[in-house]
Amino acid sequence: MAQWQEVQQLEKAYLEQVHQLYSEDHLPMEVRQYLASWLEDQNWSRAAEPPAAEPHSSQAHMLFQTLLALLDDQYSRFGASENDFVLKHNLRKSKLNLQARYQECPEQLANVIANLLREEKAILSRGLAAQQASAQPPASAPMETDRQQKIERRLAEAKAAVQELDREVRHLEELQDTFDFRYKLHRMVASGAAPSPDLARQTEQLQAMLNNLDRSRKDVLARAQELLGRCETLRDFLLEELAEWKDRQRRACIGAACDTCLSHLETWFTGAAEVLFQLWRLLLALRDQHVKLTYQHDPLATQQPLLESRLQEQLCCLLRSAFVVEIQPIMPFPNRRPLVLKTGNKFSVRARLLVKLQDRSHRLEVKIILDQHPPDVKGFRKFNILTSTSKTLVQDDPQMEGLVCDFRHISLKDQRAGVSGKGSKGASEGLLAVTEELHLITFTLDYKYQELALELQTSTLPVVIISSNNQFSSAWASVLWFNMLSPDPKNQLFFSAPPAASWAQLAEVLSWQFSAATERGLDKEQLHMLAEKLFGPEATPASTLTWAKFAKDNPPFFSFWTWLDGILNLIRDHLAQLWKDGHIMGFVSRKRERQLLKRKQMGTFLLRFSESSREGGITCSWVEPGEKGQPKVRSVEPYTKMELTSLPLPDIIHDYQLVAAENIPENPLKFLYPGTPRDEILGKYYTERREVDLLERRKYLNQRLIRVSSRQPHEPWRLPEDMVAAAPAAEGPGANRLEALEPGASHLEALELGANQLEPGANHLEPLELGASHMEALEALGLGAYELESLEGGASHLEALEALKQELDLMSFDRAGSNVLRGGDPYLPPPADMPTPLLPGNTLFLGANDLPPLHVDSKDFQ
Repeated sequence: MAQWQEVQQLEKAYLEQVHQLYSEDHLPMEVRQYLASWLEDQNWSRAAEPPAAEPHSSQAHMLFQTLLALLDDQYSRFGASENDFVLKHNLRKSKLNLQARYQECPEQLANVIANLLREEKAILSRGLAAQQASAQPPASAPMETDRQQKIERRLAEAKAAVQELDREVRHLEELQDTFDFRYKLHRMVASGAAPSPDLARQTEQLQAMLNNLDRSRKDVLARAQELLGRCETLRDFLLEELAEWKDRQRRACIGAACDTCLSHLETWFTGAAEVLFQLWRLLLALRDQHVKLTYQHDPLATQQPLLESRLQEQLCCLLRSAFVVEIQPIMPFPNRRPLVLKTGNKFSVRARLLVKLQDRSHRLEVKIILDQHPPDVKGFRKFNILTSTSKTLVQDDPQMEGLVCDFRHISLKDQRAGVSGKGSKGASEGLLAVTEELHLITFTLDYKYQELALELQTSTLPVVIISSNNQFSSAWASVLWFNMLSPDPKNQLFFSAPPAASWAQLAEVLSWQFSAATERGLDKEQLHMLAEKLFGPEATPASTLTWAKFAKDNPPFFSFWTWLDGILNLIRDHLAQLWKDGHIMGFVSRKRERQLLKRKQMGTFLLRFSESSREGGITCSWVEPGEKGQPKVRSVEPYTKMELTSLPLPDIIHDYQLVAAENIPENPLKFLYPGTPRDEILGKYYTERREVDLLERRKYLNQRLIRVSSRQPHEPWRLPEDMVAAAPAAEGPGANRLEALEPGASHLEALELGANQLEPGANHLEPLELGASHMEALEALGLGAYELESLEGGASHLEALEALKQELDLMSFDRAGSNVLRGGDPYLPPPADMPTPLLPGNTLFLGANDLPPLHVDSKDFQ
């Protein structure tokens, strides 16, 4: 960074010192601003020496004339706007003042500028020291690697060396101009004069000057060659750092948490390119000097072209490497997994040039091409890009940094879509399946800067293009396998013979999938269970898995990845917080499950994923006393997305009921493994239930979904899972529940609404099967033979329901101690002396302690 730029970034106190320095009109600040770089590159101390030495005096005069010419050039760049008019006036005034003051004594101006630059440097040193003293290093700042430190050091050395070389080239030009002038003058004098001692002495002086010029040329060429060697080493370090960044980006695409920021690389690449372009300008200046003046054994004749060729090779290599894909192709939906694209859906991709050097007069246009060189494979699909295929690199976009080309809202269309519908192909159409075809998106850029014209190219990682959401999971498996194993990022025929993966490689990638989707990866125990599932009990990190076993379904069986991706989707959609907080053990075998639970107190349960559900399922397993008092582990049928969409898992666990042999409902899930009380650890996930005013008139009783399992004596263990609806126990029976029953309602609705009017211990409901008619339901609920006979012979549903309502309204007495309506408030609990009725074995129910008597849902009131 130029000294003047650093000065302008100082704190206010030090900027005041700078303003004070330029308060006198020795050198206007406008001149310092517009000619900052040029002023700092000149040797003003040498030019300010007394004019006794003729060359020094001529150097001060030359610098003064150059300064005036540069001011004229800056003046001509201003436009005709109002602001530019004022700037032009100030700059013209400054030039006239400088001419009037220093025309006859340019060495005085050189002395002024040398002193100003010296004072600036002192102020800058004090300001930077104060900033460093007050600055606190950020706690989370990443440590620089050894290579990064070498890059910083070598880049600083290269910048200093090229500045020194620039001064030497200018000095060489001055020596050459002086020799050229004296040589031409000597020829003019010697052409018409006889030989004399003075002419001989002048000839010797010219020869000495030529020898000095030759040595200076050789020194400059040697320094240029040394600088090129340093730049080559710097370039090699940069390419290694860029390769690591690409590897990090590749791993980040498949779920790894990696830093893919390009700011450091952009700074380094731009700095290296600036050094090389400045060195190129110096070599071109040496070539011009050679054209103006050459002699026998001139080193510029042989070495300058070699150095220029070597430099151009370095520049081309650096620029080609600096054109990268910053953001790989990605669709915003369905779940933001990159490198999987769907025809007709929009996606975005971004390219970036890490060298921030742009010729403003040349427009940098980027073109995008899909499958520039497609593989020669039968059935390989071709696609058209529906949106614009070109865009301009933008440097000063406030939303982005650097030379960035952002392609957004791109969509693809299969070229065969008009013939074959969605562009799919049969198994015999081509060598590769749709989800195994790899496509490359290529960017091309025509770059031009300082007479260097070059075509740059870069490509994305291979993408998989699908035509249906059903192919998404298989396509992502292909992306994982390729980026995990392929050494060549452009190998589009990778899946013609995909290699096997070791468990050490695969385990890390699988854990990344869970970290990316749920913010919690897999621990050693979970990975060990997965390894045993794939390779058996003798699994090792060196065990290998083939692509077919990992991702190929073999109906009726499904692949390992199909099963695992189903679990990932289940966690992301329904279990994210439970999984993130570590309450789901997840991957544990049945054998390990029994080992863990049998040592725990009765009622301890754990949550694990089903091994037999294609779309992902989770089950509860708990320990309870067996027939002989031995602990026995039970499991409920897995819950899938179908059940969890209707009822969250924490509510299922809280409301879960098991009907035992004595027809007493109970919740066997009491302690979450390893032994924390269920409600203590899961309470914060339960659906909120609020207190409401029970005196407020209520039109309908609330319904709440619960999970019920039943177990009868002398029957093999089974846990059917049916989603049922029940009113909270605290709300009591209500006559107006019957009003909710519409004509044509099934017997199950009648049972639901009238369950609390049934006698305890009665077996009316036990004979009813799932397909029983409404007549059987009415008979089971206590209608006499006369009532039934009067309804037969084409009676409608409405008549049957009306008869049921009349019969229940007449129940003003207790039958076998049943809890019936007594004409009081139906929402108040029964008297304290009334025993709690026992419910029939197949009756719908809620646990007695599920809801306090005075707690109901606010949704009960309409």
